[in-house]
Amino acid sequence: MRKATVVIGVGALALIGIGVLVHSNWPTERAAARVPGRANRVIPVEVAKAVRKQVPIRVDALGTVTPIASVALKTRVDTTIVGVHFQDGAHVNKGDLLFTLDCRAIDAQIAQTQGAIARDQAQYEGAMRDFRRYTDLVAKGATPIVNRDNAKTQADVFTAATKADQGLLQNLQVQRSYCTITAPIAGHISMANVKVGNFVRQADTSPMATIIQISPVYVSFTVPQKELPEIRQALAAKSAGVDAIVPGTKQRAEGQVSMIENTVDAATGMATLRAVMPNKDELLWPGTLVTTEMTLRTEQAVVVPSTAVQVSQTGSFVFVVDKNAAKIQHVSVARQVGSESVIASGLKGGETVVVEGQLLLSNGTRVSVRPPRPASKPATKPAGS
Repeated sequence: MRKATVVIGVGALALIGIGVLVHSNWPTERAAARVPGRANRVIPVEVAKAVRKQVPIRVDALGTVTPIASVALKTRVDTTIVGVHFQDGAHVNKGDLLFTLDCRAIDAQIAQTQGAIARDQAQYEGAMRDFRRYTDLVAKGATPIVNRDNAKTQADVFTAATKADQGLLQNLQVQRSYCTITAPIAGHISMANVKVGNFVRQADTSPMATIIQISPVYVSFTVPQKELPEIRQALAAKSAGVDAIVPGTKQRAEGQVSMIENTVDAATGMATLRAVMPNKDELLWPGTLVTTEMTLRTEQAVVVPSTAVQVSQTGSFVFVVDKNAAKIQHVSVARQVGSESVIASGLKGGETVVVEGQLLLSNGTRVSVRPPRPASKPATKPAGS
């Protein structure tokens, strides 16, 4: 019993000794403050001003460029191609000649029908002469009335035959017009799927070529259904502008929202919108995936560079520089507009915030403001390399 008590006492003394040793070697905040140069260290930082200004309220989405008009060119007669009058992928105007088809067979039928019309017209005139002669003879009692009536019937038959041949001629002339294919709209034409000498038929499924209108074009995109009330208000106020940005470029195409789809997709909760883009510079190409930025309205708000906003377990915050010292200021970020963050609360505007160098900062750290670093220039290759 005494031996166990001794062992327990020795163990307790050992634990107390270890604790004293660890405590003596563990640096406390107060001890760290006494380390020469640590408490008085000045951290160089880059800063920017929190600015109160008009900022847009936007809805960002992915969109697809679609043509307003697209025409697949097909033949309406079975014949051979004798001429292709455009370059593949060229821009064509409405009415430009594109294809010429062999129309010799139709021309022969037109000539034959014109001859039939002339024959019918001559027969009609002969029947009318008989009718007038029999009319005079009937008046004199020199011939039966039936001869006059028969002459009148014959004239009517030739009149009907003339009209039938004229209708046939008009139909052939329409068929003749199909041998010259012109552009029904202005736009960019695809490559020709047929060449001179190919035989084309009305039953062909693939088009001879396709014309797509490039200017203007549609941009279709989807937005969450919760955004619809504000979007409809913007449409009513005619302020629903849309910018389309092609990935990989900074160029923007401007347009206006023209339509909201009449139903919301129940599976995704998304509504489809369509904007009309003038696209005079042909920046947007049909089928391209673009980023759309729809501006609903503008409002006054405080903004800071997004690099100034830091995130911790307790929320977002920024370092505010006051009297050459950094102070933690908790903020609420409403949204991000480009490279700037819109601050809902926490800043009033005019504060100086740290945008680079936050890694070494804590609440109360002394700082010195350094000028922004110059933008790095791309390396140039030596001559002759």
